Amino acid sequence: MLATRTQDACAPYLSVLTVSANRSASLKWPTARGRSLRRDSTMTQPDSTGIIDTVLHPTDFSEGSLVAFHHALKAALLAKSRLTLLNVSPNGESHMADFPAVRETLERWGELPPGSPRSAVAQLGLRVEKVIADRDDPVKTVLGFLHHQRVDLIVLATSDHNGRVRWLGKSVSQPIARTSWQMTLFIPANSKGFVSPEDGSVSVKRIVIPIAKNPTAQPAVNAAARLVQQLASPQGEFCLMHVGDSSSMPAVHCPDVEGWTWSKELRSGDVIQSMVGAAKDAQADLIVMSTDGRNEFLDSLRGSHSERVLGHGVAPMLTVPVGALAAIKEGENDQFD
Repeated sequence: MLATRTQDACAPYLSVLTVSANRSASLKWPTARGRSLRRDSTMTQPDSTGIIDTVLHPTDFSEGSLVAFHHALKAALLAKSRLTLLNVSPNGESHMADFPAVRETLERWGELPPGSPRSAVAQLGLRVEKVIADRDDPVKTVLGFLHHQRVDLIVLATSDHNGRVRWLGKSVSQPIARTSWQMTLFIPANSKGFVSPEDGSVSVKRIVIPIAKNPTAQPAVNAAARLVQQLASPQGEFCLMHVGDSSSMPAVHCPDVEGWTWSKELRSGDVIQSMVGAAKDAQADLIVMSTDGRNEFLDSLRGSHSERVLGHGVAPMLTVPVGALAAIKEGENDQFD
């Protein structure tokens, strides 16, 4: 395998719960099968200062899910958005007390003073919902939530060496369609990620972005630039990795991000091994890659390029859909010109 590295790379089964601000509610809702969803919600004003309005974190209350929770909470905190924590409990054994403690975490991070009331979370611009779905099929439950509720970012922990989301099952049927367009942040098993559980600080210095003709990498490039700006990461490097030579590498527009540089790395050989090798060699904190519109949530269950890369556990991965969502967000690119 050859690698070349250069600088200057660029040329209805859920309903909407409405509760007044700073008020909480715990409800049981009927579903199509007579089962229920139990939801605990803390509301704030509906506007958001970020491009992410809603973050979804499906959790099984495992240690890996706790790492993913810290990333989900940090993303929602920075975007001042809604954070939904979703647990699927086929046997009805889960309880609201099993969810990670949002207020205690924010207090530990220094975002809230010790002993803050529940309403203090709203003052940070957050709307936090904790949902327990008493249903038999975790996959269909999460997909049903995605179908009926707008979600901009999913934060999910993979739970074994194959990159699979084990608690959701290892396969799904083809009829559950490829219709979701959410960005998805995968935290691989045994990864500490880039958000400190102790103080909420962020450590992102190297981001690897695979570049291919199809799907276009521009949405991933834009998302990576927005991300480091939102995270306020002072300096670092974006590495554009392409399997092939310079003539086959598509051109992308690289936004100017203060303190960050862009480099290009050319590799030959197997695509997956090249991606893994580039991430390892760069000691990447994050991989950001475009996807062709297939449902990355589903692909994490049935086997995809993303899963194969995640199976190596080299770094968290943010997948960014291309197509309809990219077209919706296209106008936001002007800020980087």
